[in-house]
This record gives sequence, C-alpha cells and structure tokens, in this order.
Amino acid sequence: MSKMRQVWEAYHPIVHLLMAGTVFVSLTQSMSIPFLAIYLGETTKLSHAYIGLIIGAGPLAGTVGGFVGGILSDLFGRQKLMFFSLLAMACSIIGFITVAHPIGLLFISLVMGLAASIFATVSKALMGDLTPEHKRFRVFSNRYLASNLGFAIGPMLGAFLGISGSNLAFILTAVSLVSFAIILVMACRSCGVTDDGRGNEEGKRASLAEIWQVLRRDVVLLTFVTGGILLVTVYGQMSVTLSQYLRENFSEGVALFGTLMSVNGFTVLLLQIPVTRLVERYSLFARIAGGAVLMAIGEVGFAFSPDWAWFITAMIVFTLGEILIIPAEYAQIDEISPANMRGTYYGAQSATMLGSFLGPWAGGMVLTAYGGPVMFLVMAVLALVSLIFYWLGRRLHEKRKQPRNALVETAM
Repeated sequence: MSKMRQVWEAYHPIVHLLMAGTVFVSLTQSMSIPFLAIYLGETTKLSHAYIGLIIGAGPLAGTVGGFVGGILSDLFGRQKLMFFSLLAMACSIIGFITVAHPIGLLFISLVMGLAASIFATVSKALMGDLTPEHKRFRVFSNRYLASNLGFAIGPMLGAFLGISGSNLAFILTAVSLVSFAIILVMACRSCGVTDDGRGNEEGKRASLAEIWQVLRRDVVLLTFVTGGILLVTVYGQMSVTLSQYLRENFSEGVALFGTLMSVNGFTVLLLQIPVTRLVERYSLFARIAGGAVLMAIGEVGFAFSPDWAWFITAMIVFTLGEILIIPAEYAQIDEISPANMRGTYYGAQSATMLGSFLGPWAGGMVLTAYGGPVMFLVMAVLALVSLIFYWLGRRLHEKRKQPRNALVETAM
C-alpha cells in the first residue's frame, strides 16, 4: 500500500488524470476510429481512394495542428485549448456517423486531425509543466504505455460487446471525450492549475514576438525535428508497407500481419516499464541511438525473414527500438525548450509526424519499383541517418550551454 502511495505522490494529480484519460479515450477510440474505413465503405457510396483521402487528411492536418496548438497554448494557456480540442474531437466523431457528403466528411477529418494533434501537444506540455525535469522521461514513457494499453484492450472489448465500428461505438467515443474534457477542467481548478502562466518554472508567458525570435534562430530544434521526421518515416506507418509486402508475398500474409501487430502491442505492454527503468541511467542521445539501431536491425530482419518465427523476432527487436525512441524524443525536445515556450517546442516536434505521410508514400514507391527487401533496407538506412541529425543537435546544444555554464562559474 505504501508503495502505491509513493507512486501516486511522485507525480502531480493532473498528470495522473491525463494518464487515466489517455487510457480511457484510447480504449473507446479503438472501438471506432480503426473501423472508420469499413464504416464509410458500408454506409456511403464513396470509392476506396476517396475514403483513403478522408482518413489520411486527418494526420496530415495534424502536422500543422500540433505546432499551432503549442504556440497558442504558450500565448493563452493550456486548459482552454485542451477543453475545446476535446469537444472538437467529440463533434467530429459524431459528424462521421451523421454526415454523408464527401466534402463534409473531408472537412470533419481535417478538424479531427487538427483537434487531436492540438490536444496531444498541449497535454504533453502541461505534463512537462507539472513534472520535475528528471522525471519527465518516465512520464512520457508512461503516457506512451497508457495509449497502447487503451488500444490493446479496446478492440477486444468492442468485439466482445459486439459494438466495434458501430454507431454505438462512435457515440461512446464522443461521450468519453466530452466527459474527460469536463472532468479535466474541474480537476485543474480544484488543484489550482490555472492558465495564468504559473504552471511553468518562470511563471510568465512568452509573447508572440519572443516565440518567433526563438524559433527562427534555434538550429538545435531544427536538427532534432529533422532527425525525428526520418525516424517517424521508419516507424510511424510501418504497418502500411509491411502489410502490403506480406499480403503479396506470403500465402498467409494477412494472418501473419495481424499476428505481428499483436506482437508489437503486447511487447510494448510487457516491456515498456522495465526497459524504461533500465535505460534511465543513459543519456537521451544514447537511448535514441540504441532505439534507431534496434529499429534498423528489425527492418533488416523483415527484409530477410523466411518464415513466421523470424518475422516475429524481427518485430520484437523493432518494437524495442520504438520503446526507446518515442519517450526519448519528447524528453530531448523538453530539454532544449524554454519553460515558457514548452508548448511551442512540443508543437514543433509534432511536425515529425510528416514522416507518417512520407513513410507509406516513399516506402510504397520503393516497394513497387524494387521489392520488399530493398524497401526494408532503405528504411534501415534512414533510421541510422537520423542519428547524424541527433548527434549534430546534441553537439550544438552542448556548445550553446557552455557560455551559460561559464557565467555561472564566474558568478560563484
């Protein structure tokens, strides 16, 4: 009992609430959003291509939404943006089951993508505001675990209840989003977490001019974001090209792909916490480098795997890389961000999701032209090339810190 109390007291109550809300919302979303293509195919006369455009528009809009949301949260506060982004997501979910016009559905998907990326960015910034620096890597790891936990339970629960992809599942998702929005605002007020700038260490908000000046000159941020785009290209939508390759080249390719996705999810659930504890002694760059190497080895494994056992082994190795990289990327951005511009920097980091578009597109072209093994090897090379940018960013960041350290030593 004392152990549980220590874990609870280690983090701010709002951080715990955001974790629990992530599980709850992910759980209900996984009963509806993954089935959206099937739902639209059954309830509309839209072509497969247009349905793909509708669904792909959301993540593409999200590359802008996170950045804009981060800046707005630094200017006007976190709570309002989280509340209205959750409401916008709920309205979008209802819109998918009430609107049939193609343009209307495309607009709804854009709103959904913008709102989801804004909430993800701003909620991470609030977690950073309320968590001491030395604990943030673990917080980001736990958030990643919470999201995977919801998506692992949701589809099974939806199938058991017989509501996956139904109108009821979409309505349940919308209700969960609205409920979470209300509870979150009430809890913030109860805990004294306000939008007046007192959530960060400096106790003040940045002006738009200050934000622009910092972003314009921060080469370190640019190098980290570039490295992140390359890594997300490799792991962001890996499932798209992998599923195509398996379906076309193996007799039971679809079943194998489903098994690999389950292996990916359960590897995260089982190993996220112990791996996070194990690597905390190493630098953020070492964690990202280790993760990139593991993902590259996994991609090489996909290229040359002859049967199920080898593919499963390659997926486990690939997922271990993913476990190392995702929280370390957020922590790396957090380390270089000024306290009163944390939302802006997290928003800039969300631009790495451009890789979720580049991965399927570029990977698909290589797959068509040269085949699966070459495509997987190209992805392995991209994972390793990303380390050049992270290494350069670390060097520049360390140089930038040297004058500050010299001033501190002089003052002492």
